[in-house]
Amino acid sequence: MQKVKNRWLIAAAAVGIHLSIGSVYSWSVFTKPLQEEHGWGLAEISWTFSIAIFFLGLSAAFMGHFVEKYGPKKSGMIASVFFGIGLIGAGFANSIDSLYLLYFCYGALGGIGLGIGYITPVSSLVKWFPDRRGLATGLAIMGFGFASMIASPIIANLINSVGISTTFYLLGTVYFFVMIASSMYLSPPPEGWMPEGMNGNQAGKEKKTGDLSQLTANEAVKTVRFWALWFMLFINVTCGIAVISVASPMAQDIAGLSAAAAATMVGIMGVFNGFGRIGWASTSDYIGRPNVYTAFFTIQIVAFVLLPNTSNSILFQLLIFIILSCYGGGFASIPAYIGDMFGTKQLGAIHGYILTAWAAAGLVGPVVVSNIREATNSYSLTLYIFVGAFIAALAISLLIRINIKKIRAQTNGNTSTTAFNK
Repeated sequence: MQKVKNRWLIAAAAVGIHLSIGSVYSWSVFTKPLQEEHGWGLAEISWTFSIAIFFLGLSAAFMGHFVEKYGPKKSGMIASVFFGIGLIGAGFANSIDSLYLLYFCYGALGGIGLGIGYITPVSSLVKWFPDRRGLATGLAIMGFGFASMIASPIIANLINSVGISTTFYLLGTVYFFVMIASSMYLSPPPEGWMPEGMNGNQAGKEKKTGDLSQLTANEAVKTVRFWALWFMLFINVTCGIAVISVASPMAQDIAGLSAAAAATMVGIMGVFNGFGRIGWASTSDYIGRPNVYTAFFTIQIVAFVLLPNTSNSILFQLLIFIILSCYGGGFASIPAYIGDMFGTKQLGAIHGYILTAWAAAGLVGPVVVSNIREATNSYSLTLYIFVGAFIAALAISLLIRINIKKIRAQTNGNTSTTAFNK
């Protein structure tokens, strides 16, 4: 008999990959040192992060089919190479004072590694945890959210002690080996495998009442519910990443926090981003993915209405932390939602397509909030615009239920007809 791997070690390997690539959220630690060493402008340096997120979305979309066809081990190794070379190349770009080479290495090459690495373990995790989809994907994607908490102080200390270029070289080398080691253990479960405690009848019942359909990626993109998921993720990420990009100055302007207090708040935001991923995703296993997404948007409508009018520093920070938990939860819950809607046949490829919403949001969110802030000298208009966006997202989250009920009714009707004809 084939020896079956430990699914919790599979989850640990997934966390290893996401802890590595999630260090991209520590990019801001490099900003000031790069400014001081080269005299580059803030906007010029910030483009490096935007390019990385853009290529994350593109590579996730294009490489989703590769993950399904060749498996997570090969795709994880490719991600390791791109991400490792991207970081090492960034160190070389810094040493020769080349901003455009930095864009290419960290932004393009590193971004491709990010995208492939992000989707690599997700499809396998959903198959290894048919009984706990939300928990499994939440564990891995939680690693992406927590990564900056671990990486940021290490990067800051390395820059001070060995310089920017050597820091990039060390990070590229360490992350390469961590990702390679993690990728080597990844694999989908054997055909027909089920976790202990799930028998054939339970699996059949799960398939009937759980997964709405079993579609390929190209079939999925032709459905209304695919685009409903895309727009819900796009709105959630656009508003969340916009808040992340201006959290410190906004806290100082609206709630009167000192620069030090605002910096502390930004650090704590990472905790809520990380725990929101595992917390909301696990909750979705019990109350369902549609209910979780409806909760995201309802909560954030209230939070974004209150934010511009909240001068109390404690309440302001609490609202920001709630928003960040919903932001992280949206990422962690979407793979399980995809499995519910389209099955696991090509979940990695469908997830890759959906993540183009992240690429688009990464460009739109920070630009919108910074441009409106400069034009109006206030964050209020931006926050109210986001309220409107969340109302639209809430409507989509409710309308998708109608589509789900309609398809379930058709499926049950076809099943009944087949049974009658037999």
